[in-house]
Amino acid sequence: MTDNANVIADLAADGDEVDRLVSGLEAAQWQTPTPAPGWTVAHQIAHLAATFRMAGLAASDPERFKAFAGGLGPDFDANVRAALGEFLDDPPDVLLRRWREQRQAAQRALGALPPGHLVPWLVRPLPAAVLAAAGMMELFGHGQDIADALGVRRGYTDRIGHLVEFAARTWDFGYLARGLAVPQVRLRLELTAPSGREWTFGPAESPERVTGPAVDLCLLVTRRRHRDDLSLKATGAVAEHWLDIAQAYRGPAGEGRRPGQFPPIDGD
Repeated sequence: MTDNANVIADLAADGDEVDRLVSGLEAAQWQTPTPAPGWTVAHQIAHLAATFRMAGLAASDPERFKAFAGGLGPDFDANVRAALGEFLDDPPDVLLRRWREQRQAAQRALGALPPGHLVPWLVRPLPAAVLAAAGMMELFGHGQDIADALGVRRGYTDRIGHLVEFAARTWDFGYLARGLAVPQVRLRLELTAPSGREWTFGPAESPERVTGPAVDLCLLVTRRRHRDDLSLKATGAVAEHWLDIAQAYRGPAGEGRRPGQFPPIDGD
């Protein structure tokens, strides 16, 4: 498993990248619609602020987090709207400041824990390093929405390795979100990192394989690109189906993105 110091440093770097996307925006630009229906740039940052606030609370005060989580209702979308509402009324400069404060607090709290220390979370407890990787997944997906809305072409680094490892760990989420039985076979992921390194996850003997660029896998599991616009290849019926339903988060899948909605990313 990724060591804590490494994943926390990379979490901070990814947060800084998203910060740079929005720090120079005019007030009106915060209302720019993003590819997520009904969500503006402000919605994306408000969601990240709420998510990092939960992560910071879970890492620093587990009992308070458990009490908070126990008070959530069964309606996932209503919970999201309530969390957003606590930040969306802020003017952009206040929202930006609060997002920075929540991100930094979560980084400090997670970084103070041993990598394998279990932290309570919404579905099940996660090791501190894995929860940090989940934070990187949030930054990747919502940062992509912001970049797409603003017409910014992102650069990607091998920091996405944490997200790839998280996607391999949560490969069953797409089935669970749709009430489908999880296949009794593990996927093998064989991916090329932005640096050109080769990354592999899952049993080498598995007949079910996904190969291609690691960036494309990240875009797939965050549902920020349709599989038809990615250079991922499946071997086996399970792997083929998984490319249609993959997601690295719990809760409703959402409508995802349409084929051809965006041009290919660099290198595809």
